[in-house]
Amino acid sequence: MRNLLIGLLIGILVGGGIVFFAFGGARSAAAKPGEPIKPPDPQHPGAAQVVIKEDLLNEVLTTIFQQMNPPSFPLQAASVSPGDDQFRVVQALEEQCDSRIQVLPEGSGVRTGVAFKDGKITAPIAFKGSLQSIVGCIQFQGWAQTHLDLRFDAGQQAVYGVVSVDTVNLDGVNPLVSGIVTPIVQSTLNSRVNPILLLRGEQIGMNVPVASAGGDLKARATDIRAEVKDDEVIFSVDYTFEGEKANSGA
Repeated sequence: MRNLLIGLLIGILVGGGIVFFAFGGARSAAAKPGEPIKPPDPQHPGAAQVVIKEDLLNEVLTTIFQQMNPPSFPLQAASVSPGDDQFRVVQALEEQCDSRIQVLPEGSGVRTGVAFKDGKITAPIAFKGSLQSIVGCIQFQGWAQTHLDLRFDAGQQAVYGVVSVDTVNLDGVNPLVSGIVTPIVQSTLNSRVNPILLLRGEQIGMNVPVASAGGDLKARATDIRAEVKDDEVIFSVDYTFEGEKANSGA
């Protein structure tokens, strides 16, 4: 049973890593889902534990960049308001300039990837892009430093990741252009990837037929905790169990 749970959790976590870096059109969230996942309780380690290695997710990223198209998506200005100069720049977007950002496997002295270190999950993202503005088409390149917070929604039986962009670093861009591009890049990254669904109910729960007992054994996650160590993250999961007898009339 323990191995079954571990297998299901690993499968969906790897999928979650792909969703994060593919930026598959995720919509922005009005509020952060669930509650922050806390560190593990030494007195109660949890019913099941899953260890995810940093190298595993980075191998997923390497495969995406080598065998698929580089992730890209249109720029948006969710962080500006109609009274801002940046908003007027966005209003001037024209079709002849792509106005998109593309994630790169490597650039600006950094490699796009995931790092588990010092109790945090961080992810530097290299990128390039273009923005049509009132001064013409602006080409830019750089990298963003981001971090990922984990949250558990018991009602939805789901674990989410919430990505936050800490800094945006542009290469060789004058301050005026940087003041226009930086908030747009930051708001685009934040809104496109949040929230990230890492674990769904069918992955963290369980419904196992027990023929000899004439019914099904069901499990529901009541608490999930996580500990980020160097090169790995450890999830501890608590469950409540219940038995359901098979329908004798079936």
